[in-house]
Amino acid sequence: MKKYLYICMTVMIISLLAACGNETESNATAEEGTAEEYPVTITNYTKAEGGAEWEEKDQVFDQAPERIMANTRPAAELLLHLGLKDKIAGVGASFGAPDSTVKEDYHDLNILSDSYVGKEVALGTDPDLIFGRGGLFTNDEWGVGTVDSLNEMGVNTYVLESSIPGATYESIYKDIEQVSDIFNVQDKAEAFISQLKEQEQAILDNLSSIEEDKTFVYLHMTDPNEVSVYASGEESFFNDVFSKVKLTNAFEGETGEVSLETLIETDPDVLIIPTWIDNDPENAEKVKEGLYSNPKLSSMKAIQNEQVYAVDYNYMFGYSYNALDGMEILAEEMYPELFE
Repeated sequence: MKKYLYICMTVMIISLLAACGNETESNATAEEGTAEEYPVTITNYTKAEGGAEWEEKDQVFDQAPERIMANTRPAAELLLHLGLKDKIAGVGASFGAPDSTVKEDYHDLNILSDSYVGKEVALGTDPDLIFGRGGLFTNDEWGVGTVDSLNEMGVNTYVLESSIPGATYESIYKDIEQVSDIFNVQDKAEAFISQLKEQEQAILDNLSSIEEDKTFVYLHMTDPNEVSVYASGEESFFNDVFSKVKLTNAFEGETGEVSLETLIETDPDVLIIPTWIDNDPENAEKVKEGLYSNPKLSSMKAIQNEQVYAVDYNYMFGYSYNALDGMEILAEEMYPELFE
């Protein structure tokens, strides 16, 4: 009888220990983040086909997406920083300055095109999430489809907040946090944000002795003989990024065409031109030479003082974290003595 009681008590103790162990394991799993934390609802954006305004729209994720189509190179590189390489099913618009810190991982990805891709190509990756620049969420032949049309097909979307009107560089941090919630990679997001904030602060600190901003104008041109001014007045992310290197857009708040006469009359301190470092970096030098030798521009301060600078297109209009890399390069070129 005693032996029987002993066996029963032993079985009960083992069962209790096992139950406690299962409870501990369950709690640990919940803390690490599992499907138990889903669905996750993210407030993002949509724009009606042919519409002009972005509106808020919730995206509900029943689980972490397994196949992501990134519509630009910078969008894919952001995902790589969050450890999501294995989930990237395809990348469109693979042009622009590469991020050397994720270069090897990027080369392993399925690159769909060096140019913008259409909806058919995007959907050909069988995505459950299409991610990236807002301007490419359109049904035009160069767009991946509107948010609403993709959602109707069961594909979630994430429009980078940094790429819609009203954005600033601060929007990048929100994007990273939102993506980390979708994929439950908060630790990686926190580390990445910390890294970016350190880089941002270092740029500001190096330029702290500059008391007055210079004015600049962006010339969207690749032909040295054709001067084309893009006011970019409502490009809030673009303008905020340049402000970090003490540059103010002379046409901030303005839209529409800007004539050559208005450019000359405005007479900014600095002229910015685009370059595609991975494609034709030498062309930027030809454009500079064309501007410096253009007799119509000879009276301008930027020409007389040789203040024409080339910035990679993705650093300006990729609406991504690597805009800081572009501004750091620009700042060092403009003020080399402050970065010694």
